[in-house]
Amino acid sequence: MFWIWLLLFLAFLVLEVITVSLVSIWFCGGAIAAMISSYFTDSLFIQILIFIIVSAILLIVLKPLFKHFRINSPTNYDRVIGKSGVVTEEISEDKYGQVKVNGSIWTAKSKENIKKDEKVKILDVEGVKLIVEREEK
Repeated sequence: MFWIWLLLFLAFLVLEVITVSLVSIWFCGGAIAAMISSYFTDSLFIQILIFIIVSAILLIVLKPLFKHFRINSPTNYDRVIGKSGVVTEEISEDKYGQVKVNGSIWTAKSKENIKKDEKVKILDVEGVKLIVEREEK
């Protein structure tokens, strides 16, 4: 079982390197603990139990600590909230429109009907869609 746990560790490590978002790093620790336990017991049940317990403990204890060290790189999301834009395609309550902000075209929605070429204020971003309202003159 040592080799299986080693392969699982490497698979979780590769997954973590690809995602870079602390998705599977916890399972790397669990796989190492299970790999070590495979030297002391042949019981697959005990090895899996150790894997689950160690992974859960690492997740519960370390994830909140890593949140403080996470580096957020600025994106368009950070830059557009609070800015003004111009509607390039009409927006209505039941239909998405488009807004040009900082030279980029975004899909947008609003609780009110807004015509083409009107100015809007960006309130928020939901997924990849802007939430906008008509800008006061």
